[in-house]
Amino acid sequence: MGMMDTKRQWMNVWISFYLALFIVTKLEGISAQIRYSVQEELKPGTAVGNVAKDLGLDLGKLMDRNLRVVSGTKQDLFKVNSRDGVLFVNQRVDREELCAKTIPCVTNLKAVVENPLEMHQIIVEIMDVNDNSPKFPEENYTMEVLESAVVGSRFQMEGAHDLDVDLNSIYSYKLNHNQYFRLETEEFGEEGKVPFLALQRPLDREHTAQHWLLLTATDGGKPSKSGTINVTVIVSDVNDNSPVCDKQKYIITIKENAPAGTFLLTVNASDSDEGLNGEIEYSLRSKLRGLSPDLFDLNSKTGKLTLKDCLDYEDKQVYEIKVLAADKGVVSLSTHCNVVVRVEDVNDNNPEIDITSLSSRIPENAPPGTVVALMGVTDLDSGVNGQVVCSVPRDLPFDLKPSPDGQSYSLVTKDYLDKEKTHMYNITITAKDLGSPALSSTKVIQVDVLDVNDNSPLFTESPYTFHIPENNKAGMSIFSVSASDADGGDNAIVIYSLDRKNSGSTIASFLNINEANGTILALKSFDFETLKTFQFHVVATDSGSPSLSSNVTVNVFILDQNDNAPVILYPVSSNGSAEGVEEIPRNVNAGHLVTKVRAYDADIGYNGWLLFSLQEVTDHSLFGLDRYTGQIRTHRSFTETDEAEHKLVILVKDNGNVSLSATATVIVKLVEPKEAFAVSDVKSAAKVDEEDNVTLYLMITLGSVSLLFLISIIVLIAMQCSKSTDYTSKYLQETNYDGTLCHSIQYRSGDKRYMLVGPRMSIGSTIVPGSHANTLVLPDRRRTSEEFY
Repeated sequence: MGMMDTKRQWMNVWISFYLALFIVTKLEGISAQIRYSVQEELKPGTAVGNVAKDLGLDLGKLMDRNLRVVSGTKQDLFKVNSRDGVLFVNQRVDREELCAKTIPCVTNLKAVVENPLEMHQIIVEIMDVNDNSPKFPEENYTMEVLESAVVGSRFQMEGAHDLDVDLNSIYSYKLNHNQYFRLETEEFGEEGKVPFLALQRPLDREHTAQHWLLLTATDGGKPSKSGTINVTVIVSDVNDNSPVCDKQKYIITIKENAPAGTFLLTVNASDSDEGLNGEIEYSLRSKLRGLSPDLFDLNSKTGKLTLKDCLDYEDKQVYEIKVLAADKGVVSLSTHCNVVVRVEDVNDNNPEIDITSLSSRIPENAPPGTVVALMGVTDLDSGVNGQVVCSVPRDLPFDLKPSPDGQSYSLVTKDYLDKEKTHMYNITITAKDLGSPALSSTKVIQVDVLDVNDNSPLFTESPYTFHIPENNKAGMSIFSVSASDADGGDNAIVIYSLDRKNSGSTIASFLNINEANGTILALKSFDFETLKTFQFHVVATDSGSPSLSSNVTVNVFILDQNDNAPVILYPVSSNGSAEGVEEIPRNVNAGHLVTKVRAYDADIGYNGWLLFSLQEVTDHSLFGLDRYTGQIRTHRSFTETDEAEHKLVILVKDNGNVSLSATATVIVKLVEPKEAFAVSDVKSAAKVDEEDNVTLYLMITLGSVSLLFLISIIVLIAMQCSKSTDYTSKYLQETNYDGTLCHSIQYRSGDKRYMLVGPRMSIGSTIVPGSHANTLVLPDRRRTSEEFY
């Protein structure tokens, strides 16, 4: 009893010590290690300890760091409060279910926090409480004892079994008071105390044939628990020798992969009796000690022990078997032979990879060394068979960093990532043990690369050149620009805007752009006669943070449309109408110039090329009109029968696709020669002034048109010289036009023909294509016309 009290005191000291102990060990992959002690069977929710405080974590940032514990088992016995860091019991903890007889009983947890990613090891020792009563294999036990048994003979009993350990296991046995038997106990290794019934006085079957005893097993817990068995002792008067094993303990070592049927050993016992009392029969016992009847087979006659099923070192390393050797006497005597089977490990378990924490989305600008995942590796084998080495493919920008104990790894980046090249990685992690032959396993981790705004938008052309006809509808789109961004998500969403600062306030004021698709709208209708070309800048900005942008120059050329009707410059009456009166002598000859109709068209090219025709005339035989110059001449001499007054209506129209026109009325009066000279003298002065004014206006108009045309040509040449594009257009001279007001040159590009119309120039002049300004797209047609009507 003194030794047991001393043992109990030491156990109390150790329990107090473990409850107050935690160890923090700095590691590279697993940052710290904490040890707690907690009793089994505590209510769920009972606090074990404060992980955050013991690790020195900032409680204010605890929620953001996503504190959690990972057990690596199917049962989550413990959980941690992510708000205050308290580790608490999550469900019923049964030490006997977890560890059976193993001392100490510990469970390993991993505490994981993020931002930055860390993993800490938590060891929780489960302390035993006295929650199990001692239990005998059977409620009733019958034992036969020869009446010739001598005083002091001992009879071994099957001891009780208590699932608890240490002080809470079986502490003592007690036998009810009787005259014939007393109780003795002996320590027997892992089995603990084994009870024996010792005969203390001779038996007399004729006096008492049976004895009823009550054996009580009590554990050392406070309060203690107990279990009982009813023992019936039958007194017989024959077979007074029990079998004796030739060895106190049989020990055999066998590899776990030994096949079924493998011979282990032979149990041999001898009995000095003769006949049936000396014949021994063997049987397996001690099922309460964890022996599986399906693993071993015992020949009841020879005592040969063989393997019946496969062993598993990871399940159990040592089997303690009790073989009952009993004779065949009427009152059978027996003894127990102890057999120990030790299992030797072989490399039959693949390593297992347990991903404890994973950051599956990594930004492409993450620096080398960024932690992607934390993982633990386990191998149920032992020795070199349980040592594991992990690796990843070398062609990937990732690497594995082991912890000092080799049980954990950190998956980190070893180079910068580029989402535009690879947007996702499937990382195959290979775990390989050092056994022979080696076994391995793999696990695939998918890591998505998050886009970072590192690419500016890129326009499809630079610069842009557009040709739009004048008189466009205000508020409608005229053209669009487009830019793309190699980034993804919001970083690739392009917003368009006008660079009003560099484009000029005047031009930017009549343009607008759709910021979503780059469509450009004109807020006003363009007039070729006032604006022939302009330039502005468009900015494309992505939606990243910070945003990136690029700009492009847009050159716009306005194409002329036939939107101006010819304007009659002469004749013009005093009230502004296109009417005039011409008096000529009656005796003029054929071909006499009566007058010249002058007109102007603000358009250019065919749209400004004017043709004259007689729409109405009193006598077609008297007057003729030059269709190009507008000169009116007489066809023949006048006769006495010709009328004295003739009305001529001249139609002036341009050559647009939809031609516009104007009319002028000339009244020709025939006078006698003397009157004609008098009238001529009176009008000469006024007419000279009028013609001078008309000539001045015509020169100013033609000069302005020529100047604008030259400016357009210079701009076109300058723009084309700045480009490296080679043009293979063939230039053709227009051969069927012989006008006096303008000159045209045609050139061909692809399946279209273009005409450039302007002041007369030499045929050898260089025309540089590339812009449609001041050009007309012509169908392949030829017009034939007569010179006079």
